[in-house]
Amino acid sequence: MSNPVFTLARAAILLLASSLCFISNADSQILVDASAPYLQPALSSFQTGAARTPGGHTLGLNQRFITRDDKPWLPVMGEFHFSRVPASEWEEELLKMKSAGVDVVSTYVIWLHHEEIEGQFDWSGDRDLRRFAQLCEKHHLKLYVRIGPWVHGEVRNGGFPDWLLSKGPTRVNDPVYLSYVTKFYDAIGQQLNGLYWKDGGPVIGIQLENEYSNRAPGGGAAHILELKRLALAAGMDVPFYSVTGWDRATIPQDAVLPVFGGYPDAPWDASPKDLPPNEVYSFRFHGRVAGNMGAMGAATATALNPASEDTPFLTAEVGGGIEDTYHRRPIISSDDVAAIFPTLLGSGVNLYGLYMFQGGGNPEGKLSTLQESQATGYPNDLPIKSYDFQAPLGEFGEERASFRKFKLVNYFLNAFGDQLAPMTPHAPDVLPKDRADVSIPRLAVRSQDDRGFLFVNNYLRGTAMPARHDFQVKIKLPGGDLLLPNRPVDVPSGAYFIWPFNMELGGVHLRYSTAQLFTRLHAPETFVFFCIPGIRCELSFADESGLAIHSTGGQVLRANGSVTITNLKTASETILSLQGSGTKPVRVLVLSENDAENAWKVRLSDKEHLLITPQQFFTSDDQITLNSDGDLRFRMTLFPAVKTAPSASSRLTVKQQANDSTELSTSLKLIQPQLTITQIRKARDVPAVKIGPPPSWRDQGVPEAPAGATFVDDAAQWRIKLGLEPLLGLSNLFLQVDYTGDIARLKYGNHLIDDNFFNGTPWRIGMKRLLDSNEAGDLQLEILPLRTDSPVFLEGAVRKTLPPTGQIDQLHSIHLVPQYQLTLRTTP
Repeated sequence: MSNPVFTLARAAILLLASSLCFISNADSQILVDASAPYLQPALSSFQTGAARTPGGHTLGLNQRFITRDDKPWLPVMGEFHFSRVPASEWEEELLKMKSAGVDVVSTYVIWLHHEEIEGQFDWSGDRDLRRFAQLCEKHHLKLYVRIGPWVHGEVRNGGFPDWLLSKGPTRVNDPVYLSYVTKFYDAIGQQLNGLYWKDGGPVIGIQLENEYSNRAPGGGAAHILELKRLALAAGMDVPFYSVTGWDRATIPQDAVLPVFGGYPDAPWDASPKDLPPNEVYSFRFHGRVAGNMGAMGAATATALNPASEDTPFLTAEVGGGIEDTYHRRPIISSDDVAAIFPTLLGSGVNLYGLYMFQGGGNPEGKLSTLQESQATGYPNDLPIKSYDFQAPLGEFGEERASFRKFKLVNYFLNAFGDQLAPMTPHAPDVLPKDRADVSIPRLAVRSQDDRGFLFVNNYLRGTAMPARHDFQVKIKLPGGDLLLPNRPVDVPSGAYFIWPFNMELGGVHLRYSTAQLFTRLHAPETFVFFCIPGIRCELSFADESGLAIHSTGGQVLRANGSVTITNLKTASETILSLQGSGTKPVRVLVLSENDAENAWKVRLSDKEHLLITPQQFFTSDDQITLNSDGDLRFRMTLFPAVKTAPSASSRLTVKQQANDSTELSTSLKLIQPQLTITQIRKARDVPAVKIGPPPSWRDQGVPEAPAGATFVDDAAQWRIKLGLEPLLGLSNLFLQVDYTGDIARLKYGNHLIDDNFFNGTPWRIGMKRLLDSNEAGDLQLEILPLRTDSPVFLEGAVRKTLPPTGQIDQLHSIHLVPQYQLTLRTTP
């Protein structure tokens, strides 16, 4: 890096030429009044279960936030359905989640997966809940278990075994039903015995039921309380019990915690067209329930005044993606889900729960397929196998762009969540009139006394937000007004971010930053930020006595009691060295957003570093693993620099950089797996889709997925043959299918490997689990034609590629993508 070092002497010279730039336009300012005295949170009436470990560690909560060892804690929770992923892959996927900043893993225990045949419980193999919990414990991940008994989760009967439905009423205090629930809960309790928080284990919470609003005799709050009693009787004594808080939820006060969420689209909606602007991109100043979470009835609003609320604002189902249904197939971008972070955190959320974080696939059923379908009385048709959910970690473990986007905020919450958690939200003086109003900037402040964070979202899925010119926020604080930033900036369409203000950085006072706070490293103390593309990148510090600043980039301006490092390059890193009078030196590393997305915290020889790489990443205590799809070249940068490169599975080329970093690179041997494709049958004409009956809460029916016989009769078919030892030298091998049609299926003999509802994106299937199971013979690909008059929702850009009439089944390309792997040791 060749940028000059700006000293304070040069800053004084620059000040004269720049002083006029500090004049702001008061008419363009947005006002947020956060001047009211800070109120400490009151105790909650919720009574925790056993909340102390044998070692004395505690979990608790008050009306505003969760506590860990009596200190504020703002955890990140990610959903991972263990029975939808092969057990052989659990550990690696958990390590990926942990590497991306997830603190708590949540999981459904799906009754149908464990007792499909009455009286025959199966907790073996991919259904081994105890082993999954033990892996969470091994890697210091906490576990939140969602035990139902009805879970939904896009599962057949909402997770109920077929046989249970013949026994009588369900989801009420019916003696017969409760007798079976008792057995199921007892079986779960045995699986988790000795693994609860009170035992020093990972299990910290239990969710009872799901989307429950039944107020019939034997239902309502009495039923939730009975389920909690049964869970306790089965040994499930944990700090936290919760229920979902939408769909007119039944929430017994003092006994359970309501949790909330929101999704970027609504695949349960009957519309075959684009949906109106979604409220998840708006701040929730008047309620905790998302409009698109109230699919089955009016939502129960819960006021957001933290001083008067009895429980913290907790979430469990913030969309990490969305599952395509047969009738509605949206494509979810990484921005679609990452832009929800500032709106919910700015609204006061103090547990960020992502659903799903890890995609999966339905296990084999002994008696039937296990997915939700209209044929079984449910409102939507889902793929038989795939539950990919367009999640940050896909069905086969692939890391998507959202994995990196989420990490940007997860790392921030890991490092600074204890500061954010006590802070209360404040709305600006002018709000958009509704979720579709794009004329008013969307923002919120959370603060405690004079310090806090500004949350801004200028992104709305499906709508181009206007750029915000001359953007500046005036925050009224108890200690006086703050302009953020000093000089107005332009906020591009599609930008979203979190800016800190009045924050102590190791004894140096940061007035504000238009770079987003990312994480911190220790020894030496380093605070890491990243610039927001299209916005002037600057950090402003209080010009306290003796403050010395050295910067490797930008301009250093001193005026009106502040020192501002401005015009930092947004495409390269900058290092600031700061030291106040009588304080230890502090470093600030400012990255580009792209480098921050590629930056991961690692420990090498027990010292913290950032490892910046475009490759897929995860780490354990003793090893760093990098995966590369199709590219045999591995490139990475370590900050701070290392004198000696870590040992690796391939010899590394080492290059020391002037900016206290070390570049490492290597190339692996080229591997070109062989693939032979032969078409064995062309498609036939398919009938028009049928429209199913509407459920009571939806005003119209939606297209039904074609029956299996339609595939037998009408689908185009290809034979796929892999070469010998296709996985040799690889960590995985992906079959990528680029096609246009209605539904595609990959089979091995009569065994369905995976299926896909066409939405316009390539379909990728991981071959490792198939090859590891010795199913290495010829595969069969089937593509059912899509009638262009089929009233299913496809994104507009995809719909435009279809012919105006007729049907289409095109296999555009099919090829193998080898996944190369490089490992590095974290200790000598």
